[in-house]
Parts: sequence; structure tokens; C-alpha cells
Amino acid sequence: MKKKLKYLFLGLLSFVTYVVSEAATIEKELTYKKYTLTDSYKYGKATRSFQWEKISAHLDRLDSFQNQNLTLGSLKNYKNINGLPPVAKQVAMEKYSDGSRPAVKDIYGNRRTQGIPLYIEGEMDRPERYAPDGSLVSILGSGPGIYKVNVENIDGEWIIPSKYVSFIEAKTFSKVIVVDRKNQNIVTLEKVGDIWKVRSMNPASTGLDNPPHQLPTPLGVFVIQSKKLKMEYLRDGSQTEIDGYAPYASRFSGGGYIHGVPVNLPRTEMIEYSQTLGTTPRSHMCVRNATSHAKYIYEWAEINKGLVIVIE
Repeated sequence: MKKKLKYLFLGLLSFVTYVVSEAATIEKELTYKKYTLTDSYKYGKATRSFQWEKISAHLDRLDSFQNQNLTLGSLKNYKNINGLPPVAKQVAMEKYSDGSRPAVKDIYGNRRTQGIPLYIEGEMDRPERYAPDGSLVSILGSGPGIYKVNVENIDGEWIIPSKYVSFIEAKTFSKVIVVDRKNQNIVTLEKVGDIWKVRSMNPASTGLDNPPHQLPTPLGVFVIQSKKLKMEYLRDGSQTEIDGYAPYASRFSGGGYIHGVPVNLPRTEMIEYSQTLGTTPRSHMCVRNATSHAKYIYEWAEINKGLVIVIE
């Protein structure tokens, strides 16, 4: 049966409850209240919105995923720390206009570098495809040097060399950040009892697909991996020259962070807001926010206990 979204307006209070049949219940109760967007809003001649049905479906799937009481983990290969994976069975070469060495990605757009190889059971000669670093998995079983897993947001059961899998203690996730690449917005949600409370609704800017230096923010479900108060970044094309920093950075996949407004040298003081937020993709893979909102996420969502869901 097709799910139908219903809106329940509760008295004169400034919050709304969204009930999706057979899915998650979402109630708006903000705790970060700056730069708040409405449910739908104008951008130029277009109308943008928060995709509540899609968000609810992800939360419902997450609840189902967690209710099975499975052992959970995340996939690790930041900066290829666990080794550049073998070339997948079906790949595409990504050529760059500046003459840089072409990159390998699978037919689903996941790049080999910092990727995790996913094998079909009994076909361990070459991986079928890649999963992004930081992806949430449930661990179904193990063998010598391998794990069988479900990767959240990728259908099927997969075999992964054990060096790419890290166990996490969390059995459930009560704090979720949803990034919408299509609408260039971000929402934070916290589960209280059986209800998902909306804590913030803000503009954001995701990664631009303009390799080799700018990459799209990957789609998927990711565990927050690490945090940096100031995440320094290099000048495009340089391996050593620091170009500036991004404040309150929470890393979720590869070099992808949720962070505040970038600060380019020689400036050093933080910038609270940019008019480019919520307009078009322009980051290098990361998700830009108002700096105070990035700080809110930095302090609110814990490492290995907070989830980032990136949707289209």
C-alpha cells in the first residue's frame, strides 16, 4: 500500500507533527532556531522543500534495521589506510580536463580510492562494486579474514575483507542528520520515545561534481567518523600548501565533512554565514553550513553514535 503523508497542526503552538502511514512519526520541535527554512520555499523560479516522505522512509528503514538487534559496524578506508581496493568488475574511468591521472569508479559512481570492495559470496577474484568509506553496515557472519555484511543503502549481502570493517558499540542511533543534495538543505532529527523530533532545518551547500578537486557529496548512510575544531584544507592542486580551514568539522565519509563556512587565508577569524548556502553545490565533497549550525552538530552528534544520511 502506498504511504500517504499527513500533517497534523497542533493548536497554536509553532510545531507540526508529520505521520506517515506504516512509517516514522516526525514532530517539529526545534532546538537550533537560526536561518530556519520552511517546509517548502522559493529558490529563484523553483520551489524547494524538505522531502519528508523520503526522510520518513529512511528513518523507518533505520528503525527496522536496528530492531533486528544486529551487530553494527562502519566501513573504514580513509586515505586508503587499509589499502587501495582491487579494480571492480565493471568500472568507468573519470578523466580530468587538467590532465590529472584518471580515477577509477564503479558503475554506480563510487570511487575506488578510499572505497571498500564488495564481493559476491563465492566470487572473490574481483569485487563487484565499491561502498563509500564510513558506510553503516550490519555484520551477519564471519570467516577467515572476511565478514558477511548488509550495507545500509546498498541492497544485498556482501563479503568484505575484515580489515575494512570496524565494529561500533552503538545498537541504535537516536541522532540523525539528513543532507538533501537536490534541495541543498539539511535537517537534524532526534528520536525521543517513538517520535523523531526535528531539531533544525537549514540551508546547506553540498559537493560539486567537478573533479579532480571538487567531488559530489556521496549518497548513503554514514556513521560520524571523527571531528576537527578546525579542518585545514589544501590549495587545489597542491600537496602541501594550506589554503584555509573549515570550522566545526564532523567527518562522515572519506574527506567529506559537515562544517561551517570556509575561511580562506590570510583571514583567520570565523565567518558565521554565507549567502551561497542553500543555492547550488560548490563544496569539494563536504557539506557547508552556517558556522553556528556546524557547531551545533559538532557538539550534538557523537562519534560512532550519530548518523548522516545523504539523499537526492
